Amino acid sequence: MEQLPLFVLFVAIGIGAYLWSRFRRDQRRQALARFASRSGLRYSKHDPYGLVWYDFRLFGKGDDRGCENVLSGHWQNLPVKEADYWYSTKSTDAQGHPTGSGDSLSIVIADLPVSVPYVSVQEETLSTWLADRIGFHDIDFESEDFNRQFQVTAADREFAFKLIDPRMIEWLVSTGGQFAFEIRDRSLLVACEQLEPDRLAILLGAAKGFTDRIPRLVVAEYGTEQQAPSGGRPPGEPPARADGEKSPS
Repeated sequence: MEQLPLFVLFVAIGIGAYLWSRFRRDQRRQALARFASRSGLRYSKHDPYGLVWYDFRLFGKGDDRGCENVLSGHWQNLPVKEADYWYSTKSTDAQGHPTGSGDSLSIVIADLPVSVPYVSVQEETLSTWLADRIGFHDIDFESEDFNRQFQVTAADREFAFKLIDPRMIEWLVSTGGQFAFEIRDRSLLVACEQLEPDRLAILLGAAKGFTDRIPRLVVAEYGTEQQAPSGGRPPGEPPARADGEKSPS
């Protein structure tokens, strides 16, 4: 009986933490819906597009992943889908107890008027620097400031130099490494730490800024405005994953 108050205290703390977490989620959803309404975007609590089935490296992290709080429509004439993205990894500690890790990010996927090979531009960190030293080399450009700040990997090095020209480099450096970019086929992914709803314009602006600086040479060579969608898929539907799996219906 003496342990009952302590048990009750733990239960109360657990219930309180759950209610607070639920309150915060509800507050975020309401704020995102208001931001969407002000910005002329549509809001969905769940992900109606299967965004994690787009073939980007970010969506391969962790053992489980998903998107929620999806905003869709046009941002300054750019077709976009913005979402809260999360992933988690399961593991065990030295004693065999289950543990886990993960992250929550804000992402935006933009539809592009080009169909291009894969390129990744992300902030240079200790882990990416070490990977470069053991053989996973990134691509170096003429700007030392850019090379120190970013790691670039690409399926086609020649295309990477076409895409990341001096104008693009100057703009990327100005972002301070806040965003990670992946571009593949007709889609651009921009990701950063999860933002408060009233700061999402920064993320959407980064997608617009990158798109506006795609060089004219790339648009002329890889443009798709006069082409039918590849594979006949309708606009807004994610492409098949590289492993051959399809987006769930």
